Amino acid sequence: MKTLILLSICALLSVCWSMGAPEVVMTRDLAAVLLRRRRAAPAGDLSPLQLESLWEVCELHDGCDEMAETAGIVAAYVAYYGPVPF
Repeated sequence: MKTLILLSICALLSVCWSMGAPEVVMTRDLAAVLLRRRRAAPAGDLSPLQLESLWEVCELHDGCDEMAETAGIVAAYVAYYGPVPF
């Protein structure tokens, strides 16, 4: 969702620049809010796509696959492969 918002803002800015509109200046307050939102997401919140990629890696190892079913995918991945890469 955050990526979609960022891409939308970039697309809007590129359209404005191509039309010869005056420069778009982001205020310091708006920049701080956008950066705060990005930093505010806790590391434990993984998207469904990220969880699916952990499952795909973990299911190749029988021990990791069994542990994922009982203890959870993140715990199993960390136990067998180390810290989550994202």
